Amino acid sequence: MPCANDPRPDERPERLDLRGQLLGAVPDSLRGAVWLKHLSLSRTGLTRIPDWLWELRQLESLNLSENSLSAISNGVGQMSNLRMLDLGHNALTSIPGALGNLQQLSDYLYLSHNQLTTFPAFLGRLTRLRYLNVTHNQLAVLPATIGELSALRELRLYANQLAELPAAIGRLHRLRELHLSDNQLHELPESISDLASLRSLDLRNNRLTALPESVGRLRNLGFLDLRANQLDRLPDTLADLPRLEKLDLRWNPVDQEPAWLAELESRGCYLLL
Repeated sequence: MPCANDPRPDERPERLDLRGQLLGAVPDSLRGAVWLKHLSLSRTGLTRIPDWLWELRQLESLNLSENSLSAISNGVGQMSNLRMLDLGHNALTSIPGALGNLQQLSDYLYLSHNQLTTFPAFLGRLTRLRYLNVTHNQLAVLPATIGELSALRELRLYANQLAELPAAIGRLHRLRELHLSDNQLHELPESISDLASLRSLDLRNNRLTALPESVGRLRNLGFLDLRANQLDRLPDTLADLPRLEKLDLRWNPVDQEPAWLAELESRGCYLLL
């Protein structure tokens, strides 16, 4: 039987947006709100999440961004219908393994602007996920399981401390955008050429001294940003990229501009040197 304090069916919205309201805690009135499908508690001054919130298993989207959360419990794994989860702009140093159980998580996962030092291997179990943002953390290494995120269309990892990429990244055959600026990359794996759907590759402000010849096999690449690296030479295979629309080479110590740059420009590629 419904509780006497339960709202009437016509007062049970599927979507509730409380962002910007300085609540300090998740309102008790949400306990047992099984009708909710979309909930935003962004910028509400939260420092912890009560265990009962994870029991709202009908939720499809949950926004907990821009709070002061230092931990998320394994209870999040109960939210079996979640398609969108935003934990960005908090103070998380780790995320619970149960997050890897969210098999319906498909639209996006935001973990940006936290204090993560490790990219958890269990995230590879999110095989339906299309958008992943882990920018502005302290990641130094990516696990090989990143290659299991077979549905990814966009991967944002900029502003971390990555020195290298695993060869497994080449298994992301549906990836269209790869954002890796502001890291410490000194080389790219040959497997980068296996990203057959890649349209945009941002590598600015790293420590690259050379690019693999295999980049010339990225047949769908339209945007390549190589600003502020340590490139003193460029592979001739860049001239083989048929869809390249913009190539940014500024702030690199390239000794001599290769002749094929003029060919790229004649095909309509916008060059920044």
